Amino acid sequence: MKTNKLLYIVLPAILLGACALENPKKTEIDMKNDTGDSLGKVILQEKSDGVEVDLDLEGLPPGEHGIHFHEKGSCKRPDFVSAGNHFNPEDKKHGLLHPEGAHAGDLPNIIVGEDGAVKVKLMAPLVTMTRGKTSLITKEGTSLVITDNKDDGMTQPAGNSGTRIACAEIGKEKEKK
Repeated sequence: MKTNKLLYIVLPAILLGACALENPKKTEIDMKNDTGDSLGKVILQEKSDGVEVDLDLEGLPPGEHGIHFHEKGSCKRPDFVSAGNHFNPEDKKHGLLHPEGAHAGDLPNIIVGEDGAVKVKLMAPLVTMTRGKTSLITKEGTSLVITDNKDDGMTQPAGNSGTRIACAEIGKEKEKK
């Protein structure tokens, strides 16, 4: 009888632990510019209200810039077009201000200081890092891209945010054995 009770406690803990290894809820990614230089680290962490995006970057042009999750985990330089379109699993319109939006990958603009640095935390409420349609952890991976201009929050398909100037690949889903 005691063995059965122990199984009810230990087995779920083991299963939850295995899920945590297979689907990380926190990851650190390296943001790179168009020449392949590292601009710093981004920490993505699952929270109860979405994914927190903790940026600690330098070497960017001063000013306001768009930042978005993209549908492919590829950051081929120099233009990062390999990252594909904005991450949009729900097939919404682009823009945090659009009444029919937003893409799951739409994030608030970032403001880079005159010294080229930005240290800020953003919240991405429409994505997750666990399995499912809105997960950033996919077989092909996803990416985080910074653009030259700010995102206007409305214009289709990318908010008139200009060229892609930095990119970080987000980890791919681990294969089941």
